[in-house]
Amino acid sequence: MARRKYLSQKQLTVLDDLFNSDLDEQGVLDKHKVRRSTYERWLAEELFAEGFNRYVNSVRRRSELLMAKYSCLAVAKLVELTTSEKAETARKACLDIISQPKIAAEAKEVEKDSNKQVELLSGTTASRLLAAMAEEKILK
Repeated sequence: MARRKYLSQKQLTVLDDLFNSDLDEQGVLDKHKVRRSTYERWLAEELFAEGFNRYVNSVRRRSELLMAKYSCLAVAKLVELTTSEKAETARKACLDIISQPKIAAEAKEVEKDSNKQVELLSGTTASRLLAAMAEEKILK
């Protein structure tokens, strides 16, 4: 049996919806009338897996770009929070600022060894930063 060189149009649209729509995995499969077993078979195929991995890498790059764009805003917001009237808020902001050099050092280490992945922000910290940025946008 000859090996295909290209993904089918249906496979391409499924991949595109998986990574560029608000639908979850099952929602995309339902939308395109693709059985779970067919999707699992596609995932086992080298050509589809390569396409899937390209999308994953693209999403990862977009995420890194977004973090880079907003890191200055996040740090500025932290500095602003150090003057908060609430002592606990100011204290936490100070601690987060103090930990920034450690995070930067970890980031440089990650660049040196691209095979190692280090979580630079905890889920809680990322949530707080996003909430603060959203609140700032609402207030403006």
